[in-house]
Amino acid sequence: MTEPIIKVENVTYTYPEAEAPALVDITLDILPGSFVAMVGANGSGKSTLSKHLNAILIPTAGRVLVTGMDTAQEANLIPIRRTVGMVFQNPDNQIVANVVEDDVAFAPENLGVPPQEIRRRVDEALRAVGMYELRMHSPHLLSGGQKQRVAIAGILAMHSQVVVLDEPTAMLDPQGCEEVMHTIALLRSEGITVVLITHHMAEAAQADRVIVMSKGHVAMDGAPREIFPRVTDLKALGLTVPETTELICQLNAAGMHLPSEALTPDECAAVIKEALCL
Repeated sequence: MTEPIIKVENVTYTYPEAEAPALVDITLDILPGSFVAMVGANGSGKSTLSKHLNAILIPTAGRVLVTGMDTAQEANLIPIRRTVGMVFQNPDNQIVANVVEDDVAFAPENLGVPPQEIRRRVDEALRAVGMYELRMHSPHLLSGGQKQRVAIAGILAMHSQVVVLDEPTAMLDPQGCEEVMHTIALLRSEGITVVLITHHMAEAAQADRVIVMSKGHVAMDGAPREIFPRVTDLKALGLTVPETTELICQLNAAGMHLPSEALTPDECAAVIKEALCL
């Protein structure tokens, strides 16, 4: 049986001076190479949980293990941050250099990686996210989607095994969103574990697994085809569903009998076509 790359064990977290905990007794495993999406209404705890995965936050109770390393142990901080990299919502807040390749090289340099190895890692990472041709450009002149791809390249240059993206498309236009999701697909093809925090259900539908957070608890956990047909339950939590799921739900309410597991536009079109042909 495959060992989890991240284990979250009975984690509770309360922010300083807060009256109620932001997370309550969370237990879950994340397997290597998986693509996990976390969704939830504002204040559900999804971003708080994501920040526990690379020791930005330390549990008030319980523990988080990254490849067996306890995030609460200070000696583990650097190796944990090497293993799990984070990309945040605002791409401008992640830029530290005036040239793209220098930005990607920043973290490996600070980790003491030899110069020749840094050169190899930077080129490899930029090619992986489709930004090699812009390696000498100023990051500040790039689009939002391109900046997020540079941020992801910086994580790849550290040879991180896990990439956690905390609403990386929230501030992007549709093209930027598409660029980031395409980059996630490339990461998956390389066997990198991806954890995506998002409020876009169409993005979450592309994951292997969807974790639905509500009031600091895990309300649902399963494959997208198991989670999204629960339209009533999701709406009760203040969430939407993918447009395809919503369409099928409305057609079924109007008297059709379509499979609610159809998620992609092609699948949705195919089941509607089949039903109409009958």
